[in-house]
Amino acid sequence: MTDVRRRVPRTDAVLADPRLLTAADRLGRPMVKAAIGAAQDRARTGQIAPEHVADAAVAALPDRAGSLRPVINATGIVLHTNLGRAPLSVAAVAAVAAAAGYADLEYDVETGRRTRRGRGALAALAAAVPAAEDVLLVNNGAAAVVLAATALGAGREVVVSRGELVEIGDGFRLPDLVACTGARLREVGTTNRTTLDDYAAAIGPQSAFVLKVHPSNFRVTGYTAAVAVAELATLGVPVVVDIGSGLLGPDPLLPAEPDAATVLAAGAALVTASGDKLLGGPQAGLVLGSAELVERLRRHPLARALRVDKLTLAAFEATLRGPATPTYDALHADPRTLRRRADVLAAALVDGGVAATVLDTVGAVGGGGAPGLELPGAAVAVGESYAGPLRTGDPAVVGRIQDGRCLLDLRCVPAERDGDLRTAVLAVATAAG
Repeated sequence: MTDVRRRVPRTDAVLADPRLLTAADRLGRPMVKAAIGAAQDRARTGQIAPEHVADAAVAALPDRAGSLRPVINATGIVLHTNLGRAPLSVAAVAAVAAAAGYADLEYDVETGRRTRRGRGALAALAAAVPAAEDVLLVNNGAAAVVLAATALGAGREVVVSRGELVEIGDGFRLPDLVACTGARLREVGTTNRTTLDDYAAAIGPQSAFVLKVHPSNFRVTGYTAAVAVAELATLGVPVVVDIGSGLLGPDPLLPAEPDAATVLAAGAALVTASGDKLLGGPQAGLVLGSAELVERLRRHPLARALRVDKLTLAAFEATLRGPATPTYDALHADPRTLRRRADVLAAALVDGGVAATVLDTVGAVGGGGAPGLELPGAAVAVGESYAGPLRTGDPAVVGRIQDGRCLLDLRCVPAERDGDLRTAVLAVATAAG
């Protein structure tokens, strides 16, 4: 009897399959060869017939060369850090695609000469916050704080309230970030109460600036006291305010969140923030404020190491100039509209044989923004057993487990994806049935 392994086709023969030739152009030859090798091994062990090697290799190939998978965020958390925080707007995605090839990043097509890098993005940010004399972009919010501390405070003291010595996530703490810049932290006040007199007593010849940090991922309530920016601005040293979440102007939905325009008007010399939180753009660090101080940061050697790439610049500019972002839409979604969508989705699932009910839910901003703010909405509840298959399905759907059920909260799901959500749930039900 002929050994089945002798019938396994050679790699070059399988690669001649038109489907795999096309895939090699899209995904790269090494990835296609790896899929063929895995299919050949399955044939050698008798899992598939040798004549099915090409079919198995085609079926195993991913849609994209990268490993990141798009997901439908049905958690009800708008800025979900583990899911990439702010989803880009359609305008930002188009801008990234346009900038992906050669682009006039530092080139003036009119004169044929070199010009300022990121000029469009910087102009858009300056226009969005007229109170800022100058603006700068770096690669994330923490980098903005580090650059400010390095350029302004190395070898000197940075005065900060003990109640604002925050941990920003994954073990990274503000004291450690500032210490690595060569600046010395001068802590004042207590965890729950800091007064203007506390700051004033600490100000001296070695004071580089006062750092005020918005505790955007926790709240302290009860017997508390904090000092407003306008009061800090009277102390005779620059005030640098990290507002964290990237709100550029006031939003009635977020009354407790500081915004760049208001903080600058109150007397802050510099404001730092993130671009991928409430602003709804790509990951970036924003610096806005005094022209003299921003220029000092821009000319510091560390700024070169922290600069953003062309894709971020393109997405950031389009975020500011384009239509409302998905983040804005999700934050301001009408609870009644969410409930109607949930009712329609649940009815369609019940018609398909899935036990589904509608629940009123409370969503969250997430991503270190507006802690404690409740966002009323609606979710469709299905069995807890759906959670795993939905996460690994196509499209991948991430819900949340609550009281033994899998909740599919619609706050962060665009209305046009309701059909995809329905299809995903019914596919799980069919596979399990």
